[in-house]
Amino acid sequence: MRLRALAAALHLPATDLPDREVRGVTHNADWAGPGDVFVAIRGARFDGHSFIDRVRQAGAVAVLGEGLPDGVTSSLPYLRVPDARAALADAAAAIEGHPSRELRVVGVTGTDGKTTTAWLTRHLLWAADLRTGLLSTVGYELPDGQLRHFPAHFTTPEAPQVQRTLREMVAVGADAVVLEASSHALALERVRGVDWDVAVWTHLSREHLDFHGTVENYFAEKRKLVERARFAVLNADDSWTARLTGLAPQETTYSAEGSGADWTAHDIEEGAGGLSWRVTSPLGEFGAQLPMIGRFNVANALAGMAAAAHLGASAEQLVAGLASFRGVPGRMELLAGDGPASEHPAPRVIVDFAHTPPSLEKALTTLRTTTPGRLWVLIGSAGGPRDPGKRAPLGEVAARLADHAVFTEEDCRDTPLDDILREMERGARAGGRTNFTTIPDRAGAIAWIIGKAQPGDTVLLAGKGPEDTLERAHETVPWDEVAVARSALSDWQMAARR
Repeated sequence: MRLRALAAALHLPATDLPDREVRGVTHNADWAGPGDVFVAIRGARFDGHSFIDRVRQAGAVAVLGEGLPDGVTSSLPYLRVPDARAALADAAAAIEGHPSRELRVVGVTGTDGKTTTAWLTRHLLWAADLRTGLLSTVGYELPDGQLRHFPAHFTTPEAPQVQRTLREMVAVGADAVVLEASSHALALERVRGVDWDVAVWTHLSREHLDFHGTVENYFAEKRKLVERARFAVLNADDSWTARLTGLAPQETTYSAEGSGADWTAHDIEEGAGGLSWRVTSPLGEFGAQLPMIGRFNVANALAGMAAAAHLGASAEQLVAGLASFRGVPGRMELLAGDGPASEHPAPRVIVDFAHTPPSLEKALTTLRTTTPGRLWVLIGSAGGPRDPGKRAPLGEVAARLADHAVFTEEDCRDTPLDDILREMERGARAGGRTNFTTIPDRAGAIAWIIGKAQPGDTVLLAGKGPEDTLERAHETVPWDEVAVARSALSDWQMAARR
């Protein structure tokens, strides 16, 4: 794309610009290269305008910004825009040729359930013969099914990465894509310029208030996805849904709790092999089975079914797709050990991403119904600029619903780990509970809790799920929760055989 054409696409004057080729756009000076347009964003810590000379030396051809600071000049052509983040997204979409317009795009937002719903929806669209890509917390997949990771740790990557990935999906023959849309992504315009066919709303609870300030602000950002989509799939069991009705040109509702909805689950049964229920829907009534643990996954499945049905999936395809779903890494992921028929049956160990009080409560309540022995939980709470208000409630929920809780580290960042753990302990004690142990080192805590469990017990390792790093005060270390848990489970099994 030529620089003058990009300026025209952004509705900016183009006559005085050099006729240079534009190869990409970025707001990160470290990523700038030959042919890039650099977007100078004024952040809380840095002003992008201070990097203009640096990106010029890297080969950048122009700068977009909201205005040069006093005393600052630009050695590159400078295009003034009213909103730098919006311009970053609009430029990325224009440079990549608006790839989302060539795909059927499903967006999923909500506090809990986004990732599972996104993966389920993608799987159901595959069952309906739509070659479907995925952008989620866990990573992104082209239609080849190979999981990949972005270098930056975002629920949704920045706008240039979103648009570049969507273009790659079009290039390899994708028909559709399912994309998680976090509140940060919506607020920071990372998914601006995406043409949404379907918006799925899962649930809203207190989260990310360090960024949004209030729950109302948090809701307002997530609501943008519903406002921008042509069709909305809304959770009738969520109290916030009443304020979403009518925002999209078309909509449907779903309920796993008996609320009046277009897609409703009833006769739900949960067993060792997963979930089964009856579905009442616009496609008729039929039975469904899902090989996942957690009654709340019925709601995620209904949301995915409603989205896939809107894009053409039949009832038969939905049923077959659910039955063949293999789950999501780090979402109620059951680690295989010696089963009940073994001479030394191991405890059930589950890795899950639950890191908010409501999601932890859901996970523990669900596991209690299928646990004949004791229920154990390991949980921490993030530090740094994260909402500290959920630390005590996490401790209270863990100690109230589990037979024994272990409090440990979870990305403490620059917050003293002891401060986080003491707050979780305070929450447990405020609820009248003393059934907890505090072990700061997460690997040691996992070894301890699995070592204490007995056959028939369930151990829930909550909070990290599929994340591949653990952030401490002065270092970020590689992390694999499943591998650490498998090692501890192997030690348990070896000890049991002695």
